[in-house]
Amino acid sequence: MKLWRDRTLLVCVLISVSALGASGQNDDVDAVRPSGISGPVRKAQPVESISDSTDEGSIPAASPIRKASVAKSTSARSRKTRAKAKRTPASTPASIEYTSDGIPKTAAASVIVVDANTGQTLYEKNADQTRAPASTQKLLTALIIAERGFLDRPVTVQQIDTMAEPVKLNIKPGDTYQRIDLLRALLVKSPNDVARCLARDNAGSVEAFAEVMNRRARELGAVNSHFVNPNGLPMPGQYSTARDLSLIARTAYANPTIRSIVCLPQLVFRYANGRTRELQNTNKVLKSLPYCNGMKTGYTEAAGHCLISSASRGGRDIIVVVLGDSKAGVWRDSSALLSWGLWM
Repeated sequence: MKLWRDRTLLVCVLISVSALGASGQNDDVDAVRPSGISGPVRKAQPVESISDSTDEGSIPAASPIRKASVAKSTSARSRKTRAKAKRTPASTPASIEYTSDGIPKTAAASVIVVDANTGQTLYEKNADQTRAPASTQKLLTALIIAERGFLDRPVTVQQIDTMAEPVKLNIKPGDTYQRIDLLRALLVKSPNDVARCLARDNAGSVEAFAEVMNRRARELGAVNSHFVNPNGLPMPGQYSTARDLSLIARTAYANPTIRSIVCLPQLVFRYANGRTRELQNTNKVLKSLPYCNGMKTGYTEAAGHCLISSASRGGRDIIVVVLGDSKAGVWRDSSALLSWGLWM
């Protein structure tokens, strides 16, 4: 009976994952090797059916018992609805395709799925390819701040902290906040000015904090990464890999402060002048997949759409890193891989 219930739950989750889809990418896909499985490296199958369907739903006709003017109005609305449907094919979600081993196919450039408890790699695709990490590296920034502690200590914003575009919380020079409040805003909404403020408060400058980031990354085994700033904005010499980010994510996942923040769907932030603002979590999977409990999004033109996500079910904890995906594909691929990891 339990097995039948689990299978039913899996089907429901996969249906939910399908609803996230929109258009994918037909990137060149290299070798794929689920860790711990013997045999030669498998080649990923080309992703051909991740693009959206353009099928239109039926439009109900006007009721014959209504007055002619009502029927005419309904008919006009129907024509507009049909025209709008033709212009927005992305409204119909794409289905998920699987390899012969039952692993969800993705169009992302780099992917890794790991067991958060044991560190075992369950699946990987170009996991050691160096790529721009975008804001996913804020997870390392947050980890360093959380590990230092004293989160109730005040932080006073300086002018240099505000020099960060494009995503900002617009904290003002001279304003004072508790570290924990800035840390929560960083992980939920991902503002770049908050990242700079926390980094400068921690190490004296953004440059000095980058050295702290690189040292902590090496301690975690992330030896194929190099960080230049705390927020992930493109800079020469800044890069990481899906595998390195999964190592950072595992340690962050084990940190109770970070775990308590990344699971929040929204957060009310109070500015120094008393004004409040509700911050919505940038991680859409958190709101669409019941088992998802974090972690961090990222996007730049150079990096593409990126997401480190986590999920837990029945004592099993999974972390998925997806780098270089499409806008819609990053949510669909992350959800599919999390579901696969939880039920495999």
